[in-house]
Amino acid sequence: MFIIKKYLKTNMYFKNFKQLFLISLFFVPQNFIEVKASQFNPIISNEYSNNLLISGWKPLGNKSKNKNKANEKTIDALNDFKKMPFLKPYFKKARGYAVFPNVGKGGIGIGGARGKGEVFENGNVIGSTTLTQVSIGFQLGGQAFSQIIFFKDKKSLDRFTQGNFEFGASASAALISEGVNASADYSDGVAVLTFSKGGLMYEASIGGQKFSYSSY
Repeated sequence: MFIIKKYLKTNMYFKNFKQLFLISLFFVPQNFIEVKASQFNPIISNEYSNNLLISGWKPLGNKSKNKNKANEKTIDALNDFKKMPFLKPYFKKARGYAVFPNVGKGGIGIGGARGKGEVFENGNVIGSTTLTQVSIGFQLGGQAFSQIIFFKDKKSLDRFTQGNFEFGASASAALISEGVNASADYSDGVAVLTFSKGGLMYEASIGGQKFSYSSY
């Protein structure tokens, strides 16, 4: 405070600065920051600015960039996938991935599946997605499974985030079983793996799966 008063008396350029300082005393924000006086008045010399620090109010100081966080169920499923050693190359090289913690599937003759998930790019969640599927063929029983879709590059990820992505009728996924390694080749920049949670299902094709997408 002594230093401030000293320079306020000796430098005529501190007039506006003094006013700002006095005004700031009437406002008591939650967070105060120390800033160089030269940030308030560019005319102040380096000699002064190196020695003079004041407490000032930064109006936007309390605002931080809001980082989206994935749903807890998504995180749990993602952690389960990441624990599988044979999936490390996918996570390391893929541009992004879509994680579906729980997909319910069932039917006799005509089956259907539905599940909600979230999409990640470079490890950060960027939006939500919904999976729907209607299939006709020989099938019996019901099944619950987790599913992950890897996108090899930005081009394949962008195709998915356009919101009208769909797997062809002949599309298939690698089925992960407990204690058994699995791998899936990329097809048109996309690789799909599913992890069964139990139940009986004689048909596990992902053909006909459609996906909607909503950005965060």
